[in-house]
Amino acid sequence: MNPRRRMLVLVLTAVVLMAAVIVAVRVLDSPGPTVAPSARPAQDVPGAVLLVPGYGGGRDGLLTLAGRVEATGRSAQVLTLAGDGTGDLSAQVEVLDAAVDAALGAGAPSVDVIGYSAGGVVAGLWVAREDGASKARRVVTLGAPLHGTDVAAAGAALSPDACPLACRQLVPGSAELTELDRARVGAALPWLSVWTADDETVTPPDTARLDGAVNVPVQSVCAGVRVDHSTLPTDPVVTGLVLRAVSAGPLVGAGPGDCSSLRAAGI
Repeated sequence: MNPRRRMLVLVLTAVVLMAAVIVAVRVLDSPGPTVAPSARPAQDVPGAVLLVPGYGGGRDGLLTLAGRVEATGRSAQVLTLAGDGTGDLSAQVEVLDAAVDAALGAGAPSVDVIGYSAGGVVAGLWVAREDGASKARRVVTLGAPLHGTDVAAAGAALSPDACPLACRQLVPGSAELTELDRARVGAALPWLSVWTADDETVTPPDTARLDGAVNVPVQSVCAGVRVDHSTLPTDPVVTGLVLRAVSAGPLVGAGPGDCSSLRAAGI
């Protein structure tokens, strides 16, 4: 190859590589799901409430919370996760999506999704993958490892055989959590994320903090209150926060002045 042709090939190769880099950067920096305000569900017209269990699929605490939601006149359904709730989070996303379609097909104007623990990650992936911002009015997450949990990381590193697929997907930096972070779901629709400083399962507890969401540590509302991970769905203060979040009123934060009223509402 003569020098002039070699130079032309090098220049064209550089141009192609530069274009590929630009495309990759644009993909990585894409803002995630965006829905025009006119296409979003009306905030003052509540629909069905769907509750997504956490890792392992336990439903007891959420059934109690669902009963409190139903006492306000709303319909509430606790989902049964695929398998034992420790498999692929994508399968759990499909369970949620089918439940949403069923609720909307039955006439609900929209859905409110409550995700407990890993169920919050499922809710986020559903919003990112299934145009959730055009179907869900609001999302509430309780103790959700939205950026992963050190407990899963330790399990995957020290005892891989005891860390099933969903456990590995909750390791900080996993493909699923990276997808969730890039999708910026907290800015896609009204979202309340609640967590407790006493959480020893989802660690650090503020891994539940989500950009764009209304973020509320329980102890910022009621200083000194003791709430562990397992009691988040049944704690009176948390229940009060959830009931207010899924009401027809605006989604707002909470502070020390709300402690007594939220606790009373959640009992």
